[in-house]
Amino acid sequence: MITNQLTQYYAVNADNYDQVYAQEARYDDLDDLQEMVAELFQDHKVLELGCGTAYWTDLISETAESVHATDISQEMLDLAETRGLDEDIVTFGQMDAFNLPDGLEGQYTAVFIGNLWCHVRREDQEKYLKTLRAKLGKDVLLVILDESYVDGSSTVIARTDQEGNTFQFLTADDGQRYEIMKNYLTDSTLRKRFANHTKQIRIERLEYYYLLSCRLK
Repeated sequence: MITNQLTQYYAVNADNYDQVYAQEARYDDLDDLQEMVAELFQDHKVLELGCGTAYWTDLISETAESVHATDISQEMLDLAETRGLDEDIVTFGQMDAFNLPDGLEGQYTAVFIGNLWCHVRREDQEKYLKTLRAKLGKDVLLVILDESYVDGSSTVIARTDQEGNTFQFLTADDGQRYEIMKNYLTDSTLRKRFANHTKQIRIERLEYYYLLSCRLK
């Protein structure tokens, strides 16, 4: 599901990935999210998919029993490891979130997907939820954090395909222009996609972000 172009874009921009969290307009949202995320993962054994620079890993590790933070990008993992997180709680590993290995079931009680669900094609979302259930097992807590579209702040949508997937043109630190698929999903769309495969669905919609929590059926 993840294209080479998307992987390359994030690898090139790894050094500046966290700049978005320094935007003052997002501070209130981030404060609220930090509290909610910490509460959700209290005493959980967490698998994090697409950990990036470990911004959220750091917060999750404050309350979780353990966190295995993974990313497909070695550049991101190299930066994540510089945070100096508690090695007794946090481990890092390279993993493709959309080609999960066998042997994960029973190892984790929760999975966190931050700023990655937007890159899953709309027509593939239910299939991916089935994969998570097959790989991780029943009743595992699933938490998804992603961005809401905000006029004047979010990058303008360049085009929309027949399935409703939206695309943006982004210029990376190497000067190249990338076309990136990024879906901004409404609460009703999320509930429709998740209803058949998860239970106890809860969505917290903020100005710049949303946080969805549920359990795999």
